[in-house]
Amino acid sequence: MTLSELAEKIGATVRGDGALEITGLATLANAGLHQVGFLANEKYQSQLKTTKAGAVILRAEHDDETLLANALISENPYLSYAYAAQAFDKAPTQAAEIHPSAVVDPTAVIGVGVAIGPQSVVEAGAMIADHAVIGAQCYVGQNARIGQGTRLWPGVKIYYDVVVGERCTLHAGAVIGADGFGWASDRGKWVKIPQLGRVVIGDDVEIGANTTIDRGALDDTIIGSNCIIDNLCMVAHNVQIGDGTAIAGQTGIAGSAHIGKHCLIGGATGINGHITIADGVQVHGMTMVTKNLEKGVYASSLPVVDQTTWAKSGARVRQLPELFMRVRALEKKLNDPNG
Repeated sequence: MTLSELAEKIGATVRGDGALEITGLATLANAGLHQVGFLANEKYQSQLKTTKAGAVILRAEHDDETLLANALISENPYLSYAYAAQAFDKAPTQAAEIHPSAVVDPTAVIGVGVAIGPQSVVEAGAMIADHAVIGAQCYVGQNARIGQGTRLWPGVKIYYDVVVGERCTLHAGAVIGADGFGWASDRGKWVKIPQLGRVVIGDDVEIGANTTIDRGALDDTIIGSNCIIDNLCMVAHNVQIGDGTAIAGQTGIAGSAHIGKHCLIGGATGINGHITIADGVQVHGMTMVTKNLEKGVYASSLPVVDQTTWAKSGARVRQLPELFMRVRALEKKLNDPNG
């Protein structure tokens, strides 16, 4: 497409040759004459002097005609880059047909323009809405619901009664609706508690590869609309996640935790069960959340240090109980009027 056509798609303003042919996107360091780069982080502003990109997406204050022949001026370059990437997305499409090796129960309801890939299974009573894409070796359980335009990449497993909204993307290996971790102890023997709830996922949700979301014990596990959940996350039974929340990889959320709307949860975070996180909370990566959080920014864990310093710090930590008792004794002595 031309630079002007790309500008229209991403909501940017062209400066320079709008007729320049654009074939793709690249980093400022590696872009060529017919590729577009972007500057969203001032850390990389110096690369404007050396980039060979045909044009760069940037803010007006960063535009320098002495360095760049062409530019796409945007109030939010990173957002414009996202739209540009969509315009050049090369993800393969799947033919709107049911592969001969797929097994689809006669009672399943299949919408218009649905694609079902090789060796996939759709169980009795399942409903797959118009233009959904079910990749190879997927499983859609009894009475599950897959919304219009939703895509399951290969190997996704949707258990019975699960509801997935419209325009969702579930990446390979995701498992939605497996049993939550519910057990009772009978004199040392574990007794399973059947998980009677469902998983209900809203619209425009993306779930990463090998992420697992457990069904509810009694109430449903709920993922709000426009949530993004990264790879290798664990969402336990009865968790509720509000609209627009983003959760980075390897995060684990224990049962019955409630996370608000538009939260940002960093990678490898652990969230205790039965706690509430307010709307708009930001949690840095590797944080251990053990209590309710009001709106704000939170972090925990220790930054990396050399092994010698860490060993000394560990030794000091072991001495803290003794130190506490000594300080307490000194305070008591100082506060004694009979001194």
